Amino acid sequence: MATTHTITSTYAGKNAEGYMSAALLSGKTLASGVIDIRDNIQGKEVIQVLASDANLIKDATCDFSATGTLTTTEVVLTPEEFQVNLELCAKNYRSGWESLQMKGIKSGMPQTLGQFMLEHIVQKVAAAQENNIWQGATATSGVYNGITVLAAADSDVVDVTGTTVTAANVVDEIGKVVDAIPTTIYGAEDLFIYVSTSIYQKYVRALGGFGASGLGAAGYDNKGTMWWDGQQELFYDGIKVFHAPGMPTNDIIATTKSNLIYGTSLYSELNEVSLIDMSQIDGSQNSRFVLRGSASVALGIGAEVVYYT
Repeated sequence: MATTHTITSTYAGKNAEGYMSAALLSGKTLASGVIDIRDNIQGKEVIQVLASDANLIKDATCDFSATGTLTTTEVVLTPEEFQVNLELCAKNYRSGWESLQMKGIKSGMPQTLGQFMLEHIVQKVAAAQENNIWQGATATSGVYNGITVLAAADSDVVDVTGTTVTAANVVDEIGKVVDAIPTTIYGAEDLFIYVSTSIYQKYVRALGGFGASGLGAAGYDNKGTMWWDGQQELFYDGIKVFHAPGMPTNDIIATTKSNLIYGTSLYSELNEVSLIDMSQIDGSQNSRFVLRGSASVALGIGAEVVYYT
């Protein structure tokens, strides 16, 4: 059965160039490489976490005397499979804008529409992955538990109570997160402060000038709100601030890149859509779009994650 496709058209006999779809979230988290990506996971991957106690180092003696206690725990990464299955019937497009690209009653899917659909599906999956990574909930079909969901359920995570973040208080609120970062990871090369779109916007605006924040009325580099051109990396106390579009509005996460783990059976599958002309298989006028993949996330060491919410 073909996918339901409601068509609203003002077709008047001339081909319209191009198609449009609503803007989608960018898959920025994966594309930027700010989390640890584990590829080629079949079934599940078990990550061993080793820890030693405070007695590992002791005063020296002439004899061999065992020191310390080692503890090994496991983090299990189990990618959940998902799919995109669309089926469009060519007949539906012979009376619309696409008709001039279609020759005869046996013509298949218009080429421009087919190409657009391929790109749209990949973008849609990228947007879904961005959301799922940060705030997905496995109870929803095709979704796994995201980082903020895992952090909220992990008693080892360092919790910071948040408030409504505004341009006037964002510097102080991010400061609370920085103050809570464990000494074990503070100063680590791959330490990031991950913030939502809303908080990132507020931070950019704050850097444009607030006397209460110590920035002066003219803000960063005395340019006021004109300082930002969208290209600069942002830092807080020397720690890189990363804009995570999929993160919940008022949330902040601080941890190392290596402590946030994303797993998939094959990373390239997230960008591969098959277009199958069914007329050569079952004699129908349908074309199918198929994408299959798998993904999930995990926290490495909960005690090395600061969660502001």
